[in-house]
Amino acid sequence: MFKPLEIFIGLRYTRAKQRSGFISFISMTSMLGIALGVMALITVLSVMNGFEAQLREKILGMASHVTIKESQNALHNWQELGGSLDGAEGVIGWAPFVRAEVMLSANQRVSGSLLRGVLPEREGAVSDIADKMTAGKLQQLKSKGFGMVLGAELARFLRVGVGDKVTVITPQVTPTPAGILPRLRRFTVVGLFEVGMYEYDRNLALIHLGDGSKLLRLNNGVSGIRIKLADMFEAPRVTREIAKRLTPNYTISNWTMEHSNFFKAIKTEKRVMFIILMLIVAVAAFNIVSTLIMVVTDKRSEIAILRTLGFTPRSVMGVFMVQGTLIGLIGTLVGVVAGVALALNVETIVPAIEHFFQVQFLPAEIYYISDLPSKLVWSDVTTIATYSFILSLISTIYPAWQASKVNPAEALRYE
Repeated sequence: MFKPLEIFIGLRYTRAKQRSGFISFISMTSMLGIALGVMALITVLSVMNGFEAQLREKILGMASHVTIKESQNALHNWQELGGSLDGAEGVIGWAPFVRAEVMLSANQRVSGSLLRGVLPEREGAVSDIADKMTAGKLQQLKSKGFGMVLGAELARFLRVGVGDKVTVITPQVTPTPAGILPRLRRFTVVGLFEVGMYEYDRNLALIHLGDGSKLLRLNNGVSGIRIKLADMFEAPRVTREIAKRLTPNYTISNWTMEHSNFFKAIKTEKRVMFIILMLIVAVAAFNIVSTLIMVVTDKRSEIAILRTLGFTPRSVMGVFMVQGTLIGLIGTLVGVVAGVALALNVETIVPAIEHFFQVQFLPAEIYYISDLPSKLVWSDVTTIATYSFILSLISTIYPAWQASKVNPAEALRYE
């Protein structure tokens, strides 16, 4: 269908000034619509890819890839169990932990918090907390020292800093002659951390493992063992391998179980956004239909002359498909270039817009991440460009087919 002559005439029709300026305007609008749709789609998917990657990195920088607990009681043989994990396939580190939900009180302010007891010398093997310290060091947590490391947002809420006292109120109670009272313990703030994720910065408090075990009356036991893997996506397989070596009184879980709904929701949202924005591209692509129908109406006499010179209906169809395809191709290429440029610079452009208009698009107290990340995936760009071009090509079929049905005698009757 697309022989050199058809391509030549199709390109000539595209470059030629139409007798109706309105047709040229519709062509330009279609081209810009496709470009804007492709640009928006590439940018939005890049931001969602960046959001998912950064969220996964921040969550798994603080949470564990795999967690082992004892079903009913505290874990007391954690040294032996942890030692058996050294050298296991895929495992690069492990650390014991104590976990409890408590209330923190300071300066007449009270806040619910997640209290985690850690071993400073082993915590670096499973989390990035030591690298996120903004004041003090994680190693300042000492057994029986009753020191505490707070998230920056939590410390700001309690109006405390390094050296200040914080009272921990546990859900466990102590019977006294005066009645049942909650267990209280005062800790000294020895450090602050900030991971850039509001959920942890606002709610997490760290103490030494020994202090946590004593506070929660675990008799030198721990809540469980956290494991870090070389490849976090191997967590389901490694979980199955470790579970085979454990007795039934242990429970084992991994991040894909604990956060699966969250990441599935992100993937679903990404898929829905792709469909919605692809509809914008489809609307712009199908504007090509109206453009080409008007061009066919405008050039009925030229089509008739071509037919009398020996052009077949198939060749006429090829001429107008070339014209419509070129509109879609240019729009797609412009959209890809603009989308890639915007996606690569969105982390610079958005803060500049926020500063200029004095607004914040992602408040930290509402969203998990307060900045707008971007991760350009070239396979997404290829998919978007392919779909856009295919839609443009499909849009040319009906008008081109109508052009091929023009009767030369009818078209030239009044010429």
